[in-house]
Amino acid sequence: MSTDTCVSIVPYFKIKPGQTAAFKALAERFVATTQPESGCYYYGFSYCDDMAHCREGYHNAEGLLAHLQSVGPLIAESAQFADIVQLEVHGIESELAKLREPLKDLPAKFFTLEAGFRN
Repeated sequence: MSTDTCVSIVPYFKIKPGQTAAFKALAERFVATTQPESGCYYYGFSYCDDMAHCREGYHNAEGLLAHLQSVGPLIAESAQFADIVQLEVHGIESELAKLREPLKDLPAKFFTLEAGFRN
């Protein structure tokens, strides 16, 4: 059993043809918007061919929900340049329970952390 309250959201984006530069510019705006968030452990984008992944982790469910509020307009804007093709949310069940209702309209799969630690 894990007591680590960290919650990660794992989006994968398929960048539309000819939109890589525009998507990467938008990713920089995501990073700049997210950096001051006190509930964020880590945040960044990685790329492989026409796929992008946002690597992000939050102290708890509240940190993730605050983040989604702050980047909501950027998420909407991202649809011009890429499609979210996979979305996962990882954490202990007590934190995931706080996210299921607010994220119900997203195509998210919830993964329950059952064993682990944080140093």
